[in-house]
Amino acid sequence: MKLLSFRWKNRDRIGFALDDDRIVDLAEVSAALGGEPYPDMLALIEAGEAGTRFLRDAQAFAKDNLGRLTVIPESEIVYHPPVRRPSKICGVALNNSASNERKISAPDHPLFFLKPASSLVGHKQPIEVYDYYGSVHPEPELAVIIGKTCRHVDARNALDVVYGYSILNDMTGNFMRSQDMVHYYALYPSKDDPTKVERREQHLSYTARYKGSDTFGPFGPYLVTKDEVPDPHKLDVLAWHKDELIAEDSTAFYTYGVPDVIAYVTRYHSLWPGDVISMGTAFRPGGARRSLHTANITAYGGPVSVAITGLGTLVNPVRKMDEVSATAAE
Repeated sequence: MKLLSFRWKNRDRIGFALDDDRIVDLAEVSAALGGEPYPDMLALIEAGEAGTRFLRDAQAFAKDNLGRLTVIPESEIVYHPPVRRPSKICGVALNNSASNERKISAPDHPLFFLKPASSLVGHKQPIEVYDYYGSVHPEPELAVIIGKTCRHVDARNALDVVYGYSILNDMTGNFMRSQDMVHYYALYPSKDDPTKVERREQHLSYTARYKGSDTFGPFGPYLVTKDEVPDPHKLDVLAWHKDELIAEDSTAFYTYGVPDVIAYVTRYHSLWPGDVISMGTAFRPGGARRSLHTANITAYGGPVSVAITGLGTLVNPVRKMDEVSATAAE
């Protein structure tokens, strides 16, 4: 099913798409079936098998009783991120074979960072940028939504903890990354004498601003349940800046696939229902041969769009913010 979180007639709701133009409110279906509604997507995911049975029943009921339900026009809703407040969003870095030639040195395991839930925005909602952000560009990525609490997951069974898939556009501020770059001597216990300290030269940059600023996580439009995605490693990924194709790639080119990433992340973090793993950028240039990295939305505006096979198309306008007005409003 294509599930979504949205606002309609002054109420936040969850539902499923009948098609691109029509939506059913799951609370209405639940009432018709004599059950209690799930208040949000996270509660539905946390319900586990009971929630899955409800979705099967809801889909069957809607198919046979569509005339008894309110069919909501897609044009009337405001999209929220499918999961509005996941406990964590794990972004996987440099996870595409096209990135290999850029690596001067790199570890032999997945690299990941955390984005805050406050960075998320839904389909059709604006990405907000300020002049002081400098260059900001899109990064189209497959999002994996976790369905159950897990730790130390074996890669062979990792897909069992997946609830579904979506699209995440991992907006990235290169200028802020360069501003926050530190070249310094890190302090470590000495290899020869662990009671003493030695200095090691390192380069370091933190992701909090350049990956995690507000609206830097466009997410959606749907959460597509995993039964509709037989293989997450055979999905085409396309991205546009305005009307120009800037990436044309496939999840087949991930260096580390979904099971390996889940297994690695859960060596260090428990994953909870609703958590999101963003699998890394579809990096190959599109038909226009422009790079993602030249699609500077601070300078050139938007919209930006990402499409992934079976998951829909995520479109977000760009809003240039006035620093003086924003300061006055605080």
